[in-house]
Amino acid sequence: MKKVFIGFAVFLVILIAAAALVPVLFKDKIKELVDKEIAKNVDAKVLYAANDVDVSIFSTFPNLGLGIDNLTVIGVDSFQRDTLASLPKFRMGLDLMSVISGDKMKIKSITLTEPRLKLKVLKSGKANWDIYKAIPEEGAPDTTQTNFKMGINKWEIKNGHIVYEDLTIPFGVLAKNVNHTGSGDFEQNVFDMVSHTTSDAFTMTYDGINYIENKRLEGDMTMAMDLDKFQFTFKDNKFKLNDFAFDFAGSILMPAEDIDMDLTFKALDTDFKTILSLVPGMYTESFKDVKTDGKLAFDGYVKGRFNETSLPGFGTNLKVTNAMFKYPDLPQAATNINVDMSVDNKDGNIDHTNVEVRQFHLDLGKNPVDAKAIINGLNPMKLDGNLKANIDLNEITKVFPVEGMTLRGLLKVDANAKGTYSEKQMPVVKANLNLTNGYVKSKDFPAPIENLNALVNVLNATGNTEDTDIRIENFRMMLEGEPLAGRVYVKGIDKPAFDADVNGTIDLTKITKIFPLEGMKLAGRIQGAIKTKGNMADIEAGKYANITSSGTVNVNNLNFVSQDLPQGMKITNAKATFNNEKINLQNMSGYLGKSDIQVDGTISNYMGYLFAENQPLRGTMSLNSNRFDVNEWMVDNYTGQPVAQQPQTQQAQGVVEVPANIDFTLNANVKQVLYDNLDLQNMKGTVLIKDKTAKLQNLAFNTLGGAFVTSGTYNTQSLQHPKFTFDLDIKNLEFKEAFKAFNTVQKIAPIAKVLDGKFSTNFAFAGEMGQDMMPVMGTLSGKGVIEVVKAAVKNVKVVQSISNVTQFKEIENLIIEHKDIAAEILNGNLVVKPFDITAGKMKMTVGGTNNLSGLIDYGVALDVPTGQVGAALNNKLASFAGMKDYKASDRVTLNLKVGGTAEDPKVSLAGGAAKGAAKEMVTNVVKARLDVEKDKLAEKRKVAEDSVRNELNRRKQEAEEKARLEMEKKRKEAEQQLQNKAKDQLKGIFKK
Repeated sequence: MKKVFIGFAVFLVILIAAAALVPVLFKDKIKELVDKEIAKNVDAKVLYAANDVDVSIFSTFPNLGLGIDNLTVIGVDSFQRDTLASLPKFRMGLDLMSVISGDKMKIKSITLTEPRLKLKVLKSGKANWDIYKAIPEEGAPDTTQTNFKMGINKWEIKNGHIVYEDLTIPFGVLAKNVNHTGSGDFEQNVFDMVSHTTSDAFTMTYDGINYIENKRLEGDMTMAMDLDKFQFTFKDNKFKLNDFAFDFAGSILMPAEDIDMDLTFKALDTDFKTILSLVPGMYTESFKDVKTDGKLAFDGYVKGRFNETSLPGFGTNLKVTNAMFKYPDLPQAATNINVDMSVDNKDGNIDHTNVEVRQFHLDLGKNPVDAKAIINGLNPMKLDGNLKANIDLNEITKVFPVEGMTLRGLLKVDANAKGTYSEKQMPVVKANLNLTNGYVKSKDFPAPIENLNALVNVLNATGNTEDTDIRIENFRMMLEGEPLAGRVYVKGIDKPAFDADVNGTIDLTKITKIFPLEGMKLAGRIQGAIKTKGNMADIEAGKYANITSSGTVNVNNLNFVSQDLPQGMKITNAKATFNNEKINLQNMSGYLGKSDIQVDGTISNYMGYLFAENQPLRGTMSLNSNRFDVNEWMVDNYTGQPVAQQPQTQQAQGVVEVPANIDFTLNANVKQVLYDNLDLQNMKGTVLIKDKTAKLQNLAFNTLGGAFVTSGTYNTQSLQHPKFTFDLDIKNLEFKEAFKAFNTVQKIAPIAKVLDGKFSTNFAFAGEMGQDMMPVMGTLSGKGVIEVVKAAVKNVKVVQSISNVTQFKEIENLIIEHKDIAAEILNGNLVVKPFDITAGKMKMTVGGTNNLSGLIDYGVALDVPTGQVGAALNNKLASFAGMKDYKASDRVTLNLKVGGTAEDPKVSLAGGAAKGAAKEMVTNVVKARLDVEKDKLAEKRKVAEDSVRNELNRRKQEAEEKARLEMEKKRKEAEQQLQNKAKDQLKGIFKK
């Protein structure tokens, strides 16, 4: 927590680095300074525009206001797909006199308007808000060297949206429409902080279960702050969830990274109505008119240390006595409500949690519900409990408002469980649920679900998981004359045997109108007849001949849209027939987003994939499409909006993972594919997916006027370091089009920007893919041949510089035709091997390298007649070449060194040479670079091999230690068994 506080403080401080330039109000300069401070202190992508920076004295008078609009913070590494903060309006008030003096500028206030914050902790304990760069080991930074000071005395959040997710616990919080104000003198070390917070919808989740869901939260708190000790003590405070009010007492101490808690809490009101407001569906507009009676007692504690490996102890007690409630518009009341329960955990180990429900009783009209339970521990869990209810569903609607819904039918529940629940054990269970003559009608759909019947039995008489019988019998229902019926029988838990038969039609449009799905739209019809019988042991062993499975499923006009799939999916028609081994998918047509698809094929091992662990789903599919828009699927992970709508985040945020346990062959034939700024025509080829790797085979398409054939692999077995290989065969592509379209060309061959003409190439690449789904240039390697079909070399600064040095004007406008150039890429550097070209009577040999930083290192050998060289240069070259007497017809070689950058080349004369040594200097330049890069590559490989070897050794040592501990455990158990056996024998002797 201290890191959170310090990190957030550092982040806020660096954002106002531009305040030093306030007197001149140079926004571009402000952005430059902010960028510099962010680069120095923040390990995250911070995105904003210079035009969105504003400095004003009026909105925050008497303080100076610094505002940044549309500020976005995106994580790096493991969080590259997460937006940490999206801040439409960020405002800070700076102490005006501190800005004018330039000494210790103070932040006095902070205001966030409509912020969206997503705070996340991975299972490893790594947090996405830990974005400030590490402090050097020799000690903390010297704060006297900074011009910024935290003097905050007021802060505010307006209409915020906050998500907190901690996968180490696992625990989560979602708060919508958050409004928060706070004040405190942070220039002092000891002071009181006062805050007020509201949220219209507050949800708290633990281990996938919502314990508090969409409740209105309100909190007023005064907390004593001691920043020297990092101790925070609750003083006056009051919190409310809906109408349920409670307070805290005690303190929180953070001596280091640990958090020591000693807190108690209790309800502030003894009226039963307050806790009733927390029951789902109860807190409606008419809740204030609900008549209640009865008393409430609620208290609890949290005590102990919280860190990455431990939780504090906790406990609660709840007691409700002789309570009732009655809605004014409903005829009956819920009466005789009595609850006596407690939850207790002394040491913070979740598995040691004990729950006692000593009494739970209520009468829903004339329908009693009774339950008791004692739970000791969670893993393993010792359980002793029972539940009995005999309910007329029509009676429920007379007691409890089920808005827009009509219910009828009889529901009987009688369940008892006693024993231990673990991986190999379960309690002795006898549970029966019987629903007869069920009827459900929603106001949103005119037709009801009728004749709803189901008999569910769960029986285990021994406590052995394999002796568990689960039967769902006599299930049937009718919706507008369309029946759905079935039965399911399962025996065993670990390796269950099963026998199921389902037949009928499901109209998803009607069902979802009766039972709406939050955050999801689902429509369409599924008609099927399915039978299956067998056991899981045969499925895991692949003995599908022992499984009896058959059926047919027809899908019509299926539409699906969700928060995770905002583009939507539509299946117009599809038919699937299946048996034990495979599914035949026939004539599936529809849309993925706006892209049309037609799919046929087979899927095998579907049982192993669905029911067993780590078994692959195999299949062969043919995909046809007229137009597939890949850009539609490149969406921002936070907003769900297409990336194209957000210029500041054009790149895909994070690695696209190839699914595990998929073994698919996909034959694609797509007439048009839109990807980024490319329009790919007539794409045909095969994609193989296996072992988290996608493999392209002869994928051909046309774009930018050229013809492409590609093969390669994309391997995501390591999401941190995804690998790729890429064999590329291109015919007749424009140089300038290649430069505009491909990031790789821009990095390693910037000369393509100014070349007029076409080229073909056959090139093989390999490297690592970055988290932005672009090649990591420093890892790129490859080799191939580039065929210059025809290139007009003019207005090229390198060539112009050579012309200026040599005074050979004819080389400024070269035409190169049908020339093969061999090249190699090592560690992201393009190495062009020596090649020859002719300009008039001159012959040129060129070779060298472009590196990632933009520097060039080329050698150029010009073989020219001495008659073309000026007198002064001629004499100098003759001296270099050792020729005292020469004729105009003699030839001499000029060796040139070309350095600098493509935009600012540096050309120098390296000397003349005899005719036979024309290529020697160029060859040496290239060989030297190749040797350097090969040495670097070898060193990288050695480091990688050492890393893998060390990891394998570590795992081996862990396995050996685990085996040793297990053997030691078994030895002690065996000794204990021998001792117990000896004691039993001695007891037997003495008894005799």
